[in-house]
This record gives sequence, C-alpha cells and structure tokens, in this order.
Amino acid sequence: MPTVDFLAIHVLAFVLCALLVGLLIGSFLNVVVYRLPIMMQRDWREQAREILQLQAEPEAETFNLVLPNSQCPHCGHEIRPWENIPLFSYLFLRGKCSSCKAPISLRYPAVELACGVLSAYVAWHFGFTWQAGGMLLLTWGLLAMSLIDLDHKLLPDSLVLPLLWLGLIVNSFGLITDLETALWGAIAGYLSLWSVYWLFKLVTGKEGMGHGDFKLLAMLGAWGGWQVLPLTILLSSLVGAVLGTIMLRMRNAETSTPIPFGPYLAIAGWIALLWGEQITARYLQIAGF
Repeated sequence: MPTVDFLAIHVLAFVLCALLVGLLIGSFLNVVVYRLPIMMQRDWREQAREILQLQAEPEAETFNLVLPNSQCPHCGHEIRPWENIPLFSYLFLRGKCSSCKAPISLRYPAVELACGVLSAYVAWHFGFTWQAGGMLLLTWGLLAMSLIDLDHKLLPDSLVLPLLWLGLIVNSFGLITDLETALWGAIAGYLSLWSVYWLFKLVTGKEGMGHGDFKLLAMLGAWGGWQVLPLTILLSSLVGAVLGTIMLRMRNAETSTPIPFGPYLAIAGWIALLWGEQITARYLQIAGF
C-alpha cells in the first residue's frame, strides 16, 4: 500500500475514533454539567454550617458524578444502559422517556453531537499527535465550563484550575508553546481581566464580571501563551456583544441583566489556539502591514 494511502487511512481512523470517544465524553459531560453545581452547593452549605457552628444536616444519599444512576427527572425511572447510548438512544426512544413518555431535553443529544464533532475536528486538525490529545482534553473542559456558566453563571475552580496547571505542564515539554511563554500567558491572562474588573468597579461601583473569567483567560494563556490573548479578548468581546444583545432581546431582558462571559472566552480561546496565527496573519495582510 502506498505511504500516502496508509497515512490517509491512519488519520481517518483516528478522526472516527475521536468522534466516537467524543460522543461518549459528551454523554458524560451532560452528567458533569448537571451534577457538579449541585455537588458544589452541598459542599458550600456544609462549610457554612461548620463555620456558623450549626447542627449538621442529616446524612444525605450519595450524590457525585457516578452515583446515583441517571434517572428521568419526571418519573424517576432509572436509565438503563441501552437507553444511554449517545445519540442512538435519543433517536430510538424518539426523544421520550421509555417509562412516562415525558420529552427528553434536546440539549442532551446536542451536547453529545457537539462534543463528537469538535473532537473529530481536533483530531483532523492536529493528526495523531500529542497536541491532539492535549487539545481534546482542553476542548472537553471548555465545553463543560461553558454550559455550567450558561446555566449558573459559574466557572468551577475544580475544572478551570486543573486545566490551567495542565497547560503549564504540557508546555514544559513544548507541546504547544514553550514554558516561559505559557507562564507569562497565564499571568497576563489573569491580570488583564483583573485590571478591567477593578477599573470598571472603580468607575461604576459595580462588578462587571466574575473572578472565574480571570482564571479562564489565565488558563487559555497557559495553553497557548500570551500571543493568543489579544485575539481571544477581541473575539470574545465581539461575539459577546452580538450574541449577548440577541439573547437579551429574545428574553426581553434589560441591559443590566448579567450575561455569562465564560462561553465567549472559551469559544474565542479555542479558535485562537487552532487558527490564531492564520487569523492574525490575514488581518495584518488586509491592514497592509
């Protein structure tokens, strides 16, 4: 078999594997997005009661990312393994619970499909490399963070900080950039939004963004270096302004209604990591530099 044909088949197999794994990870991310905020709230309540020296609450049923098994939110029907196959089960059940026939949210298969497609693209873009493995982990993390931020206006440290450290670790081996660039990317990412936050607060007396946004941009800087930060901030601001306005009008909400900025940072950072150099070069070419 010619070498070119072998490599083409090799890459195609990797992309298909990434697609399948992405679908499975997407199914798990649905669990993470739903359960992690509840787990955090329970932990906060326990800490508050301990600090206030209040009587401990009765021991509740085990609730984590593994237990209890997934159930229908309407009737409590325990989801059986064959009812939990990404995409296929939703189509086979026609979008309804097998027990009470209540509709299953379209968001579940949408997240699975998005995770699968993004994973396949990352595999195709980087090929069978360590860069692809690292970017797959980052992509899954960004997707989970974005959904949690949309639902709860919260970027969990338990997701952001491990990925920030992982970005520095992988770049100590030069996976995407060098360690020095990654370190200063993390520092500049945090301080840039931290400075904007305090400037906005001093001028208006209001908080313009959450502290999780500082950490998220620091994490993106740790992965791509300080070079990805200007494009990330620019794209996130543009996307946030457009989509935020559309969301407010669709909900008939006031302009003072808080809008999560994390998803826009995640989208912009992901784009900057994959196509940052090409976008910047194209812009400089159009601008005549």
